[in-house]
Amino acid sequence: MDANRNPDSFLGPYRVLDLTDEKGLIGGKLMGDLGADIIKVESPGGDVARNIGPFYHDDPHPEKSLYWMAFNLNKRGVTLDLETSDGKDLFLKLVKTSDFVIESFNPGYMESIGLSYEVLSSVNPRIIVASITPFGQTGPYKDFKTSDLINMAMGGYSFTTGDPDRPPVRISFPISFSHAGAEAAAASVMAHYHRELTGEGQHIDISIQECIVWTLMNTTTTWDLNQRNVSRAGSINIHPVTGLEIKTVWECKDGEVTFTIAGGALGGSTNAITRWMGEEKQASEWLLGIDWPSLDILAIDEETYIKASKEIGDFILSKTANELYAKAVSDRIILAPVSTAELILSSPQLQDREGFIEIAHSELGGTLTYPNAFAKMSAWNPRISRRAPLIGEHNNEIYIDELGLSQKDLIALRQSGSI
Repeated sequence: MDANRNPDSFLGPYRVLDLTDEKGLIGGKLMGDLGADIIKVESPGGDVARNIGPFYHDDPHPEKSLYWMAFNLNKRGVTLDLETSDGKDLFLKLVKTSDFVIESFNPGYMESIGLSYEVLSSVNPRIIVASITPFGQTGPYKDFKTSDLINMAMGGYSFTTGDPDRPPVRISFPISFSHAGAEAAAASVMAHYHRELTGEGQHIDISIQECIVWTLMNTTTTWDLNQRNVSRAGSINIHPVTGLEIKTVWECKDGEVTFTIAGGALGGSTNAITRWMGEEKQASEWLLGIDWPSLDILAIDEETYIKASKEIGDFILSKTANELYAKAVSDRIILAPVSTAELILSSPQLQDREGFIEIAHSELGGTLTYPNAFAKMSAWNPRISRRAPLIGEHNNEIYIDELGLSQKDLIALRQSGSI
């Protein structure tokens, strides 16, 4: 058992070879949170994902990509050219000592360089390989290229995002890659359970398109139950019966909150906020006279809704997000802040649960703040234990100390371009 394997952690006895680019980096990171020894294998000179911004202090340098740093926590790093004969042989030596491989090359690439699942399995029959591709290993789209915009659109997600009177939009962060990487990690752990029962490894086929389809949640059931599609709402919901534009996002003193004026079963929330307005002498007698729980929101006329929205909107604008949320909790008002990154970082809830962690970066001369590990467990807590690796940072440690190569071997490999 080497020093990088913690036998007390969930995946402590196991090693993962991470061959992914941005399409799957989070998969290895999550398994690293669970204690696995993750070896990030990069091309000589560094992975292309190191060129993705934003960058530390806006310096576009491959060792300063904040994107890279975030998704490669808990990993050691080596450089290796899989297309050279020496590089392939060295990788197969790593496979013998490993339990999982996660890769995101195009379908057929690993086979074309002599590293198919069948070859890896012949070297290590227990190996589990998770392959992440835009559309999967089979089907008419299997060789198509992708981007996050394509993933979100062809998975159906973009249909639900944006304003109703404008074209669909994508979430600005490449979230489809995060879904795919997370699904690869989850599937790998499930395959590991099968391996523990049977001794068999297996090849996992992850389609990013299918991962996005699985995130659509209520979109399918809305059609099944109501025979209508979910529509793009933006900050306005269009009522399916009356066509009334119902506002859902409101500007407050220091940001925005989400709140919906509603009658019927949800009317108690609107009653509570108008009662609060009355206590502070900021509500008209007309507004205070409306009994929202007994009001049929389907029958409310546009003039009444607009008039009530103006009063309630002005009141919300006079309060901070924290003031509104504190009252929402105490008076059972369905309202919540639209949190910015700054608000999330200062959240008392997240601070109490140690939701963020400081990681030392000696190469930057300081520390950076990261979200902490993704779960808490009673037996052993997932944890962040190391920063992302520098280019080839652990070549000596892994190739010489663990695989037994000599310094002379390493020099020769470097000169030939294999590492």
